Amino acid sequence: MLEVKDLYVNYGAVEAIKGISFTVQPGEIVTLIGANGAGKTTLTNLLLRLYDATDGEILIDGENIKDVTVASHRARFAAVFQDFQTFACSVGENVALDEKFDSERVRQALKHSGFTKPLKNGVDTELLREFDDDGAMLSGGEAQKIAIARAFYKECPYVILDEPSANLDPIAEYNLNRAMTEASEHKTVIFISHRLSTTVIADRIYVMENGEIIESGSHEELMSRGGTYAKMFTLQAEKYEA
Repeated sequence: MLEVKDLYVNYGAVEAIKGISFTVQPGEIVTLIGANGAGKTTLTNLLLRLYDATDGEILIDGENIKDVTVASHRARFAAVFQDFQTFACSVGENVALDEKFDSERVRQALKHSGFTKPLKNGVDTELLREFDDDGAMLSGGEAQKIAIARAFYKECPYVILDEPSANLDPIAEYNLNRAMTEASEHKTVIFISHRLSTTVIADRIYVMENGEIIESGSHEELMSRGGTYAKMFTLQAEKYEA
């Protein structure tokens, strides 16, 4: 279980995170939403210990994350950020981020991410053309699926996805949502999203504003309240219908 208790982050005189508390149960899918600058990415960076909070604590299974080494803590997480990279090496190496990889696990991770591009040499296909004139070139969406596959490949209990569907079309987004649901049987998934169609599958949604959580609940609960989330979702749904 992951617990965030009364978390604060100050950047000088600016409070980026203001007394946030919540609990994530094993296997849950949790979504963080809110406008740019609401504190979503800051919060996920704290979970990964890219830096520490000014005050408050984060516990995993009752233990403060500061009481273990940074390396052992981060080994519990797989993370995909918006500024992901693909590398001039094989697909398998790109997914595993290692020269040695389990080919079947790579194939399964690619399947979960919705990657369907035909590969001449399967997971041994070279990507990009820095070192191979026949290297496979990827679209933005395909490259993002490679990055997402890394999260499914890594054997760890927690996955953090920052805007996982940003470069994906609606069908690919739907397939990713299904994959995340399947993955949550064995992993806890925390993701940031602006496209609220993704939030429907979440067990719990946290709406952030100015460094605070202003609403929380399931999609159905938040829609029934008619608050900020319901208004945001309705506005986006109208654009899809148009």
